[in-house]
Amino acid sequence: MHGFGWLSALGRPLWHAPRRLWADRRRGHQRGHRNPGPGRDAGEAGPAPRRAAGRSWKAFLASLFSLRTVAGQAFVWQLTVLILLAATAMVTLVLKTTNDAQTDARHRSLAVAEGFAHSPGVVQALQSPDPTAALQPLAEAAREGSGVGFVSVLSKRGIRYTDPVPGLIGQRAQGDIGRAAAGESFTELFKGKPQSAVRALVPVTDADGTVIGIVSAGVQTVDVGATVSRQLPVLVGVAAGSLVLAASGAALVSRRLQRQTHGLGPVEMTRMYEHHDAVLHSVREGVLILDPEKRLILANDEARQLLGMRASAEGLPLGALGLAPEMAALLGSGRTVTDEVHPSGSRLLAVNLRPTTVHGGSDGWVATLRDTTELSALAGRAEEARERLKLLNEGSTRIGSTLDLGRTSQELADVAVPRLADFVSVNLLETLLTGDELPPGPITGAELRRVAHRSVLEGTPEALVEVGDVVFYPEESPQARCLATGQSELHRVADPAIDAWLATDPARLAKGRAYGFHSWIEVPLIARGTTLGVVDFARSRYPESFEADDLALAEELVARTAVCLDNAWRFNRERTAALTLQHSLLPRRLPEQSAVEAAFRYLPADPRLGVGGDWFDVIPLSGARVALVVGDVVGHGIHASATMGRLRSAVRTLADVDLAPDELLTQLDDLVIRLTAESESDGEFAAPGDVGATCLYAVYDPVSGGCCLARAGHPAPAVARPDDTAALLDLPAGPPLGLGGLPFEAMETVLPEGSLLALYTDGLVESRARGMDAGLDALQQALTAPGRSLDALCDKVVETLLPDRPADDAALLLARVQRLDTERVATWDVPADPAAVAGVRTDAVRQLSAWGLEDIAFVTELIVSELVTNAVRYGAAPIRLRLIRDRALICEVSDGNNTAPHLRRARVFDEGGRGLLLVAQLTQRWGTRQTTSGKVIWCEQTLPAGG
Repeated sequence: MHGFGWLSALGRPLWHAPRRLWADRRRGHQRGHRNPGPGRDAGEAGPAPRRAAGRSWKAFLASLFSLRTVAGQAFVWQLTVLILLAATAMVTLVLKTTNDAQTDARHRSLAVAEGFAHSPGVVQALQSPDPTAALQPLAEAAREGSGVGFVSVLSKRGIRYTDPVPGLIGQRAQGDIGRAAAGESFTELFKGKPQSAVRALVPVTDADGTVIGIVSAGVQTVDVGATVSRQLPVLVGVAAGSLVLAASGAALVSRRLQRQTHGLGPVEMTRMYEHHDAVLHSVREGVLILDPEKRLILANDEARQLLGMRASAEGLPLGALGLAPEMAALLGSGRTVTDEVHPSGSRLLAVNLRPTTVHGGSDGWVATLRDTTELSALAGRAEEARERLKLLNEGSTRIGSTLDLGRTSQELADVAVPRLADFVSVNLLETLLTGDELPPGPITGAELRRVAHRSVLEGTPEALVEVGDVVFYPEESPQARCLATGQSELHRVADPAIDAWLATDPARLAKGRAYGFHSWIEVPLIARGTTLGVVDFARSRYPESFEADDLALAEELVARTAVCLDNAWRFNRERTAALTLQHSLLPRRLPEQSAVEAAFRYLPADPRLGVGGDWFDVIPLSGARVALVVGDVVGHGIHASATMGRLRSAVRTLADVDLAPDELLTQLDDLVIRLTAESESDGEFAAPGDVGATCLYAVYDPVSGGCCLARAGHPAPAVARPDDTAALLDLPAGPPLGLGGLPFEAMETVLPEGSLLALYTDGLVESRARGMDAGLDALQQALTAPGRSLDALCDKVVETLLPDRPADDAALLLARVQRLDTERVATWDVPADPAAVAGVRTDAVRQLSAWGLEDIAFVTELIVSELVTNAVRYGAAPIRLRLIRDRALICEVSDGNNTAPHLRRARVFDEGGRGLLLVAQLTQRWGTRQTTSGKVIWCEQTLPAGG
């Protein structure tokens, strides 16, 4: 039972129950039903016999004034009380009516006086030569309109300017005029001449706030008394009627009490109160009643049991009851308390403390006590559940913030310690860390590696294995069973399974005893049916052992971690595959050639974005020339890497054909369009243009120093000249690869020897924190750093432009151009006459002798004779022979005919078709390339040792 309601029920007079019964029967009579007579059921209708009713009333009247019964005593007592109450009420009403009449007179007087004092024109009238003439009509009109007895205007000294009795004008008014003259508005009960009255005095002030007059308004005392006298008959009638009704009600109540108590006397009623006392001591709520001195008056059995008091505690002060200090302080505090929970021994009690005077009782205090120990335990379990949900929510947000296996495992340990366990270790399969394919289902005998652990102790001293070391768990260990069965396990230090495990591992047993481990949870890391490892949870400092709820919480955290680890493993596998593919497609080292000195840097993007499609290449061309390529494929991942590889292979193939840069980009554009069409037909991409790329292609000739460039949507290259100035080449942009239908434009320029040509992708110069223009400026400044090797300059550029991990792949290719010495190049113009071939052969042999290459003079003579003869016979003027001594001996014959020869197999009786076959057999490489004025047929011979 809550609160004090049942106390009032216990202490209510016993006649209340008959009173309710009488009210019920009376309501039934008002509905047209009579009380059933003797021998009738309560549901039967019909009038009771009139004689029986008469006897009933006579018996009631006979016992009504009998003092032997409780009903008679109650009626006499109630009648006496009613008479006293009626008399008291009569006097109170008369006094109240008189007071109300005076109060009303005060309010009306003050309102009229204030209204007249603040009326327009009153101040001007008081300041006029004749205030009486101006104010007398106004005062009379205000008196008649407001219903007050008089309205008078006085001077500051109390001389009447107006008055209902004209004879009093000019006379001094009586009363406390000084308060009003001092500026105070007030009401008073005035007794004096010309008449006693309830009046109000209000000062009249001018614009400066100076009192210039006083307004007095009031109601005569005679009029107030007349008002009360007029109401007195009504009050007397009401009081008499109330007394009659109350007496009738008391009689009816006494009749009901008589019928319900069956005429019982005080002795019988005492017995009934004893029954109530038994109820008081049987309720499951402790009750304490204290007197004003905080001595115990009453304590029921429940209170004694809850507080541990002895039976003879009544009359003792609080300090002698043996209560807990906090409970004794609360009961003696003298403050009102509602459902405050306080400890008392091993219990938690909800205490209510109220003063008894609030309910009309004697001075003292009543306290009720309820045992809320079980409720507190339930609340504690609810709080634990709330904390578990909070921990799960925190785990879902903190675990898996990255795609790193070690970081994700450490996040699990950080979340679980110290809120769930005192020590947590995460051990993953070695195959998971190496990126190999994992077998599905449970596993046995696998090699584990510790990737993360956390402890409530600084430095994790209880760990037997450091992070990064291999962990070995024998077959009888809980960890091995978890991996083999795929089921979690919960153990305490006294479990036989733990004893068997620790008995085989003395070092672990010593650690467990040293740090007080008393319970463990082992949970396997399983995602998509594949076991990834096992997680250990242990408690040492935490006093309570692991329970089933803790196991469920640990399993939920580990399950979420397993999904994150599986995602990280799959991402790393894909990224590793993409990186492997990308690295296999990119050049590992630059080819040997004499045209440029080159260095490169490739920086992959953030691992979370996947590998990109940036690439670069250095391709040796015929005539000691070199091609420099930089490109960027749209997107990231394996697809971007594969597309990059296809484009790089295509560029190398087209470069071998010796296409001009603009023609090469046109062919490459067609290839990207075909790749896009294939992707769309396979349903791999939803929209066209998903396979896109940019490219910059440059061809440098070390003989002339000329450089021909073209680009397809790629950033323009930067050139740092020997005079330490750097600028971007004004190279036409061209559309990105894959759009089709738009031409590409090439540009030719001559680069001074020692110039530095920088080719790069947009990931190097553009980032979220810096725009493209700022990046290009920084690149040009970095290229002008003096006295640096190409590798050091690459590092300088990367350090300047990419201090942090880039958001996109970045490629940089630096090439310092070089010139071939003119002494290493020999050129002859050949007349279109077969007789000139012999002289050209002789000149060529002579040049080879000057270069010290006599060992290959015979072969070269044959090659020159065959190529020049074919040019004279099938070509067109101008015909030119050029020998270049580079890393190989290069022989070039050019003419003005665009028709390119090709190698074919000559039949037995054919006169021609054997010249190119001879050249191909005698040289390492040969080929043909188109020029703007014709073609060039070239071949290369290996130089002799020491040549």
